[in-house]
Amino acid sequence: MSIKIGNLIPNLNVATTQNESLNLRSLKGENLVLYFYPKDNTAGCTTEGQNFRDAHSQFKKNNTRILGVSRESIRSHQNFINKHEFPFDLISDPDEVLCKAMDVIKEKTLYGRKYMGIERSTFIFDAQAKLRHEMRKIRVKGHVDEVLTLVKSLKSG
Repeated sequence: MSIKIGNLIPNLNVATTQNESLNLRSLKGENLVLYFYPKDNTAGCTTEGQNFRDAHSQFKKNNTRILGVSRESIRSHQNFINKHEFPFDLISDPDEVLCKAMDVIKEKTLYGRKYMGIERSTFIFDAQAKLRHEMRKIRVKGHVDEVLTLVKSLKSG
């Protein structure tokens, strides 16, 4: 089952770097960018996180919270945040509960070996916690600018 545009964010409790447990539905009242990335401290994932970091104040001006999601531990996430000074939380999803709810676990190939991993994806929810935009198979370059444009469009739409 895959989430569809207009659906509410999954009613799940997740482990974040700031709170032991956060209910995603409790985030109503502000827009949410939920971005999924394969692994802490890899080139593309670091660049993507840094781009969200650098645009963070613009997202804040647009009443938007950013949450990054991968399967790494809270400890790994905290090190990643500290190293790159990310001003937003990361969600640890080692059991892939949120990843599966958002349908981002896909077959990937690395050096001829097939495995299941996170497909870089971003979801934008409005202040009523409804999915307004989904972006899959992301290319990092220019992505954050595109996300910010979509967030800005939520005010008028």
